Amino acid sequence: MILLSIQGVFRTILIIIAVIVILRFIGKLMIVKRNLAEEKSHKNKQQAYQKAKKESELNKGSVHISKGSSGDVEDVDFEEVS
Repeated sequence: MILLSIQGVFRTILIIIAVIVILRFIGKLMIVKRNLAEEKSHKNKQQAYQKAKKESELNKGSVHISKGSSGDVEDVDFEEVS
């Protein structure tokens, strides 16, 4: 028969509670870190959107012709489909 001391049981319970509290604290810190990263990403996307919107407002009505990756551009003949 194993005899348990009251002090040993109390100490074990306190250790288990301490581990649970520490893990919950670390979990909350990780959640906060993830939320800050998502907020920063969202802010960067929003700034990029605002910048693109401002550029499109400035270039409204103008036409830009850009060449493809190769310098050679071929004309395409269209055929009627009946």
